[in-house]
Amino acid sequence: MALNLPPDAPRLQDLHADLERALINEFLRGRGHDPNALRDRDDAEAHVLLREASTYAAGRLTEVEARAHYVHDTHARE
Repeated sequence: MALNLPPDAPRLQDLHADLERALINEFLRGRGHDPNALRDRDDAEAHVLLREASTYAAGRLTEVEARAHYVHDTHARE
């Protein structure tokens, strides 16, 4: 079954990338850092924080996808 989406509809990958970026920024701000300033740094602390933020975002994205699958499966049974 093909979806007929308008040509200007955002791609799912783009939406995930935007959400991932927002989650990373949320993590960094929550630890008192400016995300843009931190990305400009090249020290060990910045690398550790960015790695932790990426891991956090990946976990949250997994949670979002799991919930979406659950909702989809629940509605498919109805």
